[in-house]
Amino acid sequence: MSFPSSSMPAESSIAEKACAELICRTAEANAALMRGDIDAYRAVNPHAADYTLMSPFGGRPTHEAELTQERWQAIGRFFANGTFEQEVVQAYASADMVVLAVIERCRVEVGGLPMQDWPLRVTLVYRREDAEWRLAHRHADPLAKGISLEQASVLARGEAL
Repeated sequence: MSFPSSSMPAESSIAEKACAELICRTAEANAALMRGDIDAYRAVNPHAADYTLMSPFGGRPTHEAELTQERWQAIGRFFANGTFEQEVVQAYASADMVVLAVIERCRVEVGGLPMQDWPLRVTLVYRREDAEWRLAHRHADPLAKGISLEQASVLARGEAL
């Protein structure tokens, strides 16, 4: 896969390498999360201090400052016994930023529900801070299989499907 990146050959090579590394790191971190291993997720995938999460369940975005130790542990308990596959739809890289558009295919127990498939469309933004890449933004939605215009309008009105 080639990655759109800067026009300078040396910068392009560095950006492509970073992009490839972040694709692998993202898959490793999210596989750990689907198993409920929040400590491994956090070790592999550090967040920026101004990280934002737009959850697949909608609602108000979450900011890094709200993610206390207790909340992280609750997130770890939310997922159990899962598997994870990642399909990269597109990747963009520059010297200091990588954007990944992916389809995540998980089979996991979520929030105490029985095991099921959870395909998500996800956009991830990584930013280089000094020598370290940090996740600055994640936006996910459960629309990987698509919905009708009518279903989308019901959701937009805040009504149950």
